[in-house]
Amino acid sequence: MSNADLPEYLPGFTPWPQQAAAHYRAAGYWTGETFGAILRARAQQYPARLALVCGVRRWTYAELDQRSDQLAAGFARIGIRPRDRVVVQLPNIAEFFAVCFALFRLGAIPVFALPPHRRAEISYFCAHAEATAYVIADQDGGFDYRQLARQVRAEQPGLQHIIVVGQAEEFCALDSLYDQPQTFAEARPDDVAFLQLSGGSTGLPKLIPRTPDDYLYSIRASAEICGLTADSIYLCALPVAHNFTLSSPGSFGVLYAGGCVVMARRASPDDAFPLIEAERVTLTALVPPLAMVWLDAVNNRVNERAGGGHDLSSLQLLQVGGAKFTAEVAQRVGPVLGCSLQQVFGMAEGLVNYTRHDDPEQLIVGTQGRAISAADEVRVVDDEDRDVTPGEVGHLLTRGPYTIRGYYKAEEHNARAFTADGFYRTGDLVSQLPSGHLVVEGRAKDQINRGGDKVAADEVENHLLAHPNVHDVALVSMPDAYLGERSCAFVIPRGVVPRALELNNFLRERGIAQYKIPDRIEFIDRFPKTGVGKVNKRVLRERIAEQLASAGKSL
Repeated sequence: MSNADLPEYLPGFTPWPQQAAAHYRAAGYWTGETFGAILRARAQQYPARLALVCGVRRWTYAELDQRSDQLAAGFARIGIRPRDRVVVQLPNIAEFFAVCFALFRLGAIPVFALPPHRRAEISYFCAHAEATAYVIADQDGGFDYRQLARQVRAEQPGLQHIIVVGQAEEFCALDSLYDQPQTFAEARPDDVAFLQLSGGSTGLPKLIPRTPDDYLYSIRASAEICGLTADSIYLCALPVAHNFTLSSPGSFGVLYAGGCVVMARRASPDDAFPLIEAERVTLTALVPPLAMVWLDAVNNRVNERAGGGHDLSSLQLLQVGGAKFTAEVAQRVGPVLGCSLQQVFGMAEGLVNYTRHDDPEQLIVGTQGRAISAADEVRVVDDEDRDVTPGEVGHLLTRGPYTIRGYYKAEEHNARAFTADGFYRTGDLVSQLPSGHLVVEGRAKDQINRGGDKVAADEVENHLLAHPNVHDVALVSMPDAYLGERSCAFVIPRGVVPRALELNNFLRERGIAQYKIPDRIEFIDRFPKTGVGKVNKRVLRERIAEQLASAGKSL
């Protein structure tokens, strides 16, 4: 099937209204570029310049470009076609980029899963996206993804290809797919290039369709705001497929600028600090809990011996996002790490906010930044969608040239998640300063932000309700000094009261990601109710917070 034979847009995708799209093109936000063309241009501009460092492997732009061409031909040989969806679940390795750009060149559509996802999530992604292929590493972090693939394939008969980086066993080895390059027609710049995952406040994550037009604008603008150049060296420490790590400005932003991406398999100081020293890393991105670990590690090493261990002097910028970074900790970044801090607040659905290099100190440490673009429309509203008084806390709504107009194949959910005039309901509670900077105050959605990992309460609740000794359950957040929030499940038992360990093992057997397993389980006789008879989770959150405070701990 050629691209010319395909429908105008991927079915299930909600495009921007024609008038808005025309405006974004006329204003220069959308340029008609594609991902494959951008890589080709950089390979021609900087053929011998280092693009990727992954362990002992060092790929130039010319090598990354060639590998992407070869893999695109190999994918086509085994039957992957334009618009086929391919679930990609890879750790921080160079092959992630070769696979992505190969799929872009072919016109196929990656679905970006994260390494912690397990059978429940991957099987759902494959089913909902009608994926024909699944790309994995053989093993990572002691987990065998080939066994996961066997489980998923048994549940998803439409999954035709399992492609493995490493020892493939009965599956297809990625290394066997480097064929003689062919010429393919890439997808249209205004059609879906890949699918990302939402934070997910209702059940399993929704799929977020991103186009080259909208995503490359976000990348270009982010690269400019962050001051990226061909001399930028980015440490990819968080999972590479996470939107923050990918595009804010992330790995894609650095490749767009002609810089170098250094892959870290783990984000711990023991893994990251030697890479910063050896590769002269200039910027990286962390979630708040990891930033705190890095700060403590530097302090500990300074106390142990003069010099503090590894030389981090090349590091110019530390970005922190994914969850709110408290001002008290933010103030430590410059003095301890010797680099500038940039707070980042965004979402895979679109809107990204940055503090700027020339912002006053109080805005850098005390806010989560302001929107990328003058074309970003930001509203802060009350429960009736009326604009609140400036400075008051309200619900964040947004639309713009890189904020989606609908989730993939989710018409019913889209009616609730978007206003009639196209504003996305982010679920965040914020206040906005006169400068446009946002201060994140919390979440309105029933979601727990566990150090940047988003846990949808009702997904975990539904799994627990399948246990024969659970009558009812309510999952809420509880405060934690390290992660910001952890999860507590309040359980009304049925019959014999199960042990907490039994319930957690039950959840693991059902194949959900480890970070979704409740950190604490409390058994209760009845739930507090609201005036209309709903479970009052606010009271439950207050109850566990008081219980933790009285015990003098956060967990």
